[in-house]
Amino acid sequence: MEKKNDNTLLKNASFLMVAALVSKIIGLIYKSPLSATLGNESFGCFSFAQNVYLILLMIASYSIPQAVSKIMAERIAFKRYKDAQRIFKGALLYAVIVGGAVAIFCVVGAPLLIPESMANARLALQFLAPTIFLSGILGVFRGYFQAYRNMLPTSLSQIVEQIAVAVVALVMANFMVNYFADAETNVLRSWSAAGATMGTGAGVATALIFMVIVYSINRKIIRKKIERDNVSVNESYTSVMKNIILIVSPIILSSFLYNVNTYLNSRIYSQISGFKGLDSSLIEGLYAECGYFMTLINIPLTLASTAPTSMLPEVSGAYAIGNITEAKEKIDKATWLSMFISIPCAVGLFVLAGPVTSLLFPATDGVAGHLMMIGVVTVIMNGMSNISNGVLQGIGKAHLPMIHAAVALAVDIVLMVALMFATDLGIYSIPIAMIAYALVMCILNHLSMRKALNYRNPWKEAYLKPFLASLPMGAAAFLIYRGVYYFSSSIPGGNLIALIPSIGIAACIYFLVYLLISKPKAEDLAGLPGGRKLAEIGEKIHILKR
Repeated sequence: MEKKNDNTLLKNASFLMVAALVSKIIGLIYKSPLSATLGNESFGCFSFAQNVYLILLMIASYSIPQAVSKIMAERIAFKRYKDAQRIFKGALLYAVIVGGAVAIFCVVGAPLLIPESMANARLALQFLAPTIFLSGILGVFRGYFQAYRNMLPTSLSQIVEQIAVAVVALVMANFMVNYFADAETNVLRSWSAAGATMGTGAGVATALIFMVIVYSINRKIIRKKIERDNVSVNESYTSVMKNIILIVSPIILSSFLYNVNTYLNSRIYSQISGFKGLDSSLIEGLYAECGYFMTLINIPLTLASTAPTSMLPEVSGAYAIGNITEAKEKIDKATWLSMFISIPCAVGLFVLAGPVTSLLFPATDGVAGHLMMIGVVTVIMNGMSNISNGVLQGIGKAHLPMIHAAVALAVDIVLMVALMFATDLGIYSIPIAMIAYALVMCILNHLSMRKALNYRNPWKEAYLKPFLASLPMGAAAFLIYRGVYYFSSSIPGGNLIALIPSIGIAACIYFLVYLLISKPKAEDLAGLPGGRKLAEIGEKIHILKR
């Protein structure tokens, strides 16, 4: 039975991981021509507006799926389906009220949120206000299905969302660039960046429509469970709203503190650079390089965050009924899955940082690749802290990640300001501050997990073995790329020609070396994307445990 539950966890995580991967690939594909259409300065404005938007989104709705899935999963564990449905309806009301308030603030507060040195990003931020409102409602629907351990609707909605984002962003960016081609430079940059943000709104609206349709289809199944429910306590909506606020607020605040460093680092960089006399065009251009770096680094970060998303209702349910052993096993599974993906991604991005950034963003002058080489370690550390955040939230200690994030944020800000004033690192200060933030979060969260659950990280299985397998993978990727590029550099598309075999062969080497080092059981791999095929290969070459 336990194996079945473990495979369910891996299967759910895999659904989200595949969807996240597809979504991020779509994001990369469209952002490459988008950056070419906008140019470095307008893309920098677009990236800055997106960073501010993400902060507001966190306040309004970012953690609603996790919070809703946690609260509902606790009731579903006891078959209290009526109470779970009340949580769902109460969460919708919460999302409408909070999302509406934050959306209004987004419009009127744009001049306060974006400094004068990046003033061309203000209109783009204001265009994102309706998206903030709709995102909260979308988050409630996603959390609803996650609570029932059905990750497929969330996964599909993410892909639908990104397709709509890509299409509309490219169309509207091109339209605005052409329409304002003869306008003043600042007007062109403002409206072209705003046009690109329209894609975000279209994506969220499309995903919401999709989730409403799926909910309508599944409504009869849930209704039958509700009708058979005779154990619910019929919580009042007043009690439901209080519970939502008490649970959601610390999670959202924690996520806000956990992610606001990106915005604050951007603002500190732009303001101090302006204070030092840097031209606004140069600030926008360098921030575009940071935007390229963040776009790429967010792919493995997103993949790593899928594990805690799928894990939260599992851990919450096990902890609610007092099964601490099962909760720990779920944490081990999620940690292994996160590191199995994030460690080789980090190593691969480090050795191929320059070629990958130049391929996807031809406008880069090489700064994005250097930023990648510095900041890639955050992929691993953020994967670790995302897991521990999910665990602490799942066991009712959401206040601890919030406190830890506040401490990490203080360290981040102090270091960022010191680096900007005392050194000439400039834009390179951002990834260094990111590393400091992630390190503090990892340490403090780990100590809290150890105290609360007497939990010990599976260092050997989850960290050491993927890392050892990643070393020959990284060496192979570097050598193969350099070897092929030596002959293909003079050919159009030579960079791509060199990257394809280096990435493909390196990935195969990683999986094979990992199988040799770890020798997992076939059922341990079954829940991974392509895991069954990997298990078949392992059995044929006699390196899998029976």
